[in-house]
Amino acid sequence: MLNEKLKKHHLILASGSPRRQTFFKNLGLDFEIRLKPVKEEYPPRLTHFEITNYLAQLKALPFKEDLNSNDILITSDTIVWHENTALGKPINEEDAFRILKSLSNQTHEVITSVCFTTQHFEKTIHDITKVTFKDLSDDEIWYYINTCKPFDKAGAYGIQEWIGQIGVTKLEGSYFNVMGLPVHVVYKTLNAIAEGS
Repeated sequence: MLNEKLKKHHLILASGSPRRQTFFKNLGLDFEIRLKPVKEEYPPRLTHFEITNYLAQLKALPFKEDLNSNDILITSDTIVWHENTALGKPINEEDAFRILKSLSNQTHEVITSVCFTTQHFEKTIHDITKVTFKDLSDDEIWYYINTCKPFDKAGAYGIQEWIGQIGVTKLEGSYFNVMGLPVHVVYKTLNAIAEGS
């Protein structure tokens, strides 16, 4: 349905994330995956969704000179926000344990920003989901880290994995946003672009 509306456009998904790629496939969209390296750093003055907005826009920069008139480039970034701190991807097992221990028996926010870039405009949206974990034991945390190795995930966990199934006690907002893409907002935005609004 949406793919038909976008038939005059060429979608470029600039993400190596298998989850994000699957979401686009599930929306029935034709798209190309195009990757360029970006140093994911942001000014320390930024907080909350300002960080993900900035990084999603930053990831679009290397592509801008190469866009054709019908291209829609989609870039995104996800962080876990907890106790006024952005939690990114863990660097090793100990870092993953430290992050998950800090989320145990607490509520945190998962923030994803998505940037839509064409030759003529740039639009950035974001979505926020609140996630509450039960009191996770050290054994549960280490079991998850050793089994699932969540080093490519912001906040050191994937909600669709074992720890999400046994540990998440409350969710306020989009489940898919926690997986890395607020699909409902992306769908709405692409519809608006297709309709020229």
